[in-house]
Amino acid sequence: MTAIARSRVVLRCTLGRTIRDVVAECMERCDWERIVPRDASVVVKPNLCTAVPDKTASSNTDPALTAAVCEVLLSRTRRIVLGESDGLRQKAQEAFAASGYVEMARRLDIPLVNFTESPRVTVACEPAGDIELPRILLEADVVITLPVLKTHALTYFTGAIKNQWGCLPQHDRILLHKHLDPLLATLHRVLAPKLAIMDGIIAMEGRGPANGKPRRMDVVLASEDAVALDATAMRLIGLRPERARHVVLTAQQGLGRMEEPAIEIDGDFDRLATRFEPAILDKAIAAMNYMSRYHWFVKYLLERDTVFYPVRALVQALRRVGVVEGG
Repeated sequence: MTAIARSRVVLRCTLGRTIRDVVAECMERCDWERIVPRDASVVVKPNLCTAVPDKTASSNTDPALTAAVCEVLLSRTRRIVLGESDGLRQKAQEAFAASGYVEMARRLDIPLVNFTESPRVTVACEPAGDIELPRILLEADVVITLPVLKTHALTYFTGAIKNQWGCLPQHDRILLHKHLDPLLATLHRVLAPKLAIMDGIIAMEGRGPANGKPRRMDVVLASEDAVALDATAMRLIGLRPERARHVVLTAQQGLGRMEEPAIEIDGDFDRLATRFEPAILDKAIAAMNYMSRYHWFVKYLLERDTVFYPVRALVQALRRVGVVEGG
């Protein structure tokens, strides 16, 4: 009987080594030169979900990891861009600046692209219908995604597949949360990232993706198969991949493997494995997620700092006394 090919996930510890060396080894083990043709156009998508300075270390992709990826790529092509979209209350440029990407990109002479301000193409994306996506992503030879290892209140886990949410150029893409899980699977199919390198140097547990607790892991994971990467990262921190519906749906479309026997781990998984505090989908988050399908709610509450921040402070106070916990 012919053996079924397995997806490979590379796992390396950064302790006692430079991030540059670890990233280069991970990319080499993924045979990156086969993935990236010479002089290819490459879009690198880090996870830059916040511009709040004291949250960037655990919320956003480490600029040292992104720089290491780009330095390796530069040996084969100079047609590289780094891209991110605006958030609900921040510009992509603010997230780049807060995370140290401006200086890094200038040093490497690599453009920083705001997907929100880039030309767009309308694409059918089930189940949401026609959606505008950045032309630069659709026309790139290679898309590389650089997620952060984090728990997530809505999707249970945020990794390589969830990172494509930031490819949607609409600053108010929260309006599409009603389609979140199946749309993430569709985005993965449409954008087809060819390599995923996960930043687990400083990860996040608890109320992710931006308000959880920093957790130092000192690991980097990489794979051509984003489904296998996310499933392995979840198992590494004691989470159950079958609970991440967007990962399950992506696997069901034949876009990757998530079952343990179908994944080969290149690295010392047992030594690096640990347990994370999962995110809690409490009543406040569940209510906000439901209401975010309404334009008026997003425009007049979530987008207005004078309304949003006082409400958030009230919710945080209620959490402290246990009023909004639980589903």
